[in-house]
Amino acid sequence: MAPQETTPVPMQTVSLRVENLLQVPAEKTVATVDKKPPMDFDDILPHLGEFGIYQKLLFLMMIPFAFFVAFVYFTQIFITLVPEQHWCRVPELQGLPVELRKALSIPKEGDGFSKCTMYVADWQSVLAKGVKEADPSWPTTGCNQGWEYDFTDVPYETIATQLDWVCDNMELPTIAQSIFFCGAIVGGLLFGWTADRYGRIPALVGANLAGLVAGCGTALASTFLQFCVCRFLVGMAFDNCFTMMYILVLEYVGPKWRTFVANMSIALFFTAAASLLPWIALWLGDWKMLTIATSLPLAISLLAPVFIPESARWLVSQGKVDKAVRIMRKFEKINRVHVDPKIYTEFSESCRKTQKEEENQKAYSVLDLFKTKRLRRITLILIIIWMAISLVFDGHVRNVGTLGLDVFVTFTIASATELPADTLLTLTLDRWGRRWLACGTMVFSGIFSLLATMVPLGLPSATLAIIGRFSINISYNIGLQYAAELLPTVVRAQGVALIHIMGYVASILSPFVIYLANINPHFPLMVLGVLGIVGGILCLFLPETMGQELPQTLQDGEDFGRDQTFFDIPCIKKVSACTVALLFRLLAAFVAGHNFRAQKYAQCV
Repeated sequence: MAPQETTPVPMQTVSLRVENLLQVPAEKTVATVDKKPPMDFDDILPHLGEFGIYQKLLFLMMIPFAFFVAFVYFTQIFITLVPEQHWCRVPELQGLPVELRKALSIPKEGDGFSKCTMYVADWQSVLAKGVKEADPSWPTTGCNQGWEYDFTDVPYETIATQLDWVCDNMELPTIAQSIFFCGAIVGGLLFGWTADRYGRIPALVGANLAGLVAGCGTALASTFLQFCVCRFLVGMAFDNCFTMMYILVLEYVGPKWRTFVANMSIALFFTAAASLLPWIALWLGDWKMLTIATSLPLAISLLAPVFIPESARWLVSQGKVDKAVRIMRKFEKINRVHVDPKIYTEFSESCRKTQKEEENQKAYSVLDLFKTKRLRRITLILIIIWMAISLVFDGHVRNVGTLGLDVFVTFTIASATELPADTLLTLTLDRWGRRWLACGTMVFSGIFSLLATMVPLGLPSATLAIIGRFSINISYNIGLQYAAELLPTVVRAQGVALIHIMGYVASILSPFVIYLANINPHFPLMVLGVLGIVGGILCLFLPETMGQELPQTLQDGEDFGRDQTFFDIPCIKKVSACTVALLFRLLAAFVAGHNFRAQKYAQCV
């Protein structure tokens, strides 16, 4: 059983999302001393029920928060869409049919019309002469009277079309999205600190209220600066509006259920919300209504203190053992089980004793991860891999608009891949291990992304890109757990915090990668493909954690995996030397056409 841990660090704050995984699976951690280990929450949980009625209710209570994080994350995509067809507005020609207006005033470019230039002419004279098509020798200028949009592919006005974020201003939606991720970094620090200082429930409510207020405020934005301020504040809610609930539920379920709850909560609830969002946008048909409709539901979080218990682990870490016991008694009642009062007494005494011992322990910092050669290498590889995963995942999310198909349908299908991806991961993660599965899925993502650049835009390209998205979905969820299992307990929270901060930094760059589509539509997938392959290969330079004891001390972290070889694959049993000899002997006999006597090797089979 993993000992109760309280890490006295500010950097712990960003990645509370993975604290839940520190106990997965429970058998990975063992007592390192001969005396009876202190009793912790995982010891008392089997008496309360590892996935009883109360835990199932908490699992269902994750539904609204999973919807919230999907809305916070993806809504900005649908309020900044720009129709593919747009051209300069010429007020003097507004009474003419669209095609005639374009034929008279817009220069041709390739197979269509220019999006950013128009002809300069005496339009009254042109109309009086009955001219039906522009003279290519006419002088041109930029769009100084605004733009017109063909709302066929995006059938509603967005803030990008309202404020004309096109041509010379086409980078503004990209900048605004990066500012959103800057807010996510600040929010991770702020609400993570809140969760450590005041509890998970206040952090959960605070993050959702930030998303509520700033999300509704977005609808009032009339300038780029106002929009960016609101999206920065909405970004502060990103992840945290769900992560705190995610942590709470995982802390209250038994180790064997945590992989299921962690992945299926995303597979079912997050996927449903993400797949539904495009159709909410189409149904409402107004970007302001969309921001309000996806922000107001966050007010439900105000009910969290009434229905959701505070983290018993956090209460214990704060010395509030009696409150933790009261919550456990509530679990006992709802789960219809009976717990011997002596167990509560032993638990309380053990927690108080452990807390006193921890007060005298040395304070560690994230810098300790970089003081020894092997642990430093592992940490740096984890950072690079997570940055690659974060950028590739977010890149695939935002690249749907460049694939040559309907953005709403493509986004729905791509989001739906989360369900089979997380289901497959739930079934295979504890059988195939982390290392090769992470490598394989990242490399597959990269390969299919690159293949998508070698076929025509449209259905072929979109199909391959969606397969790439499916693969990176698996990698993303492996990455959440892998770092938590590799870093030693004494600096685990701080180390994972650093890794996730760097992931947010990579996400800031993601919109600019997608912006490359304005130069060449294949460039984004080329970048995502290369990053996926490189990140996948780097996974092979990490130790496997499946079935291993979690490292507790810095020395444990330095020594972790030394006994492993590069080709160790958990799902393939080690073959004895005798069996290898038997296989080679059989092969040689087959090639030579000789009879083979197996008695000598009978002991191998």
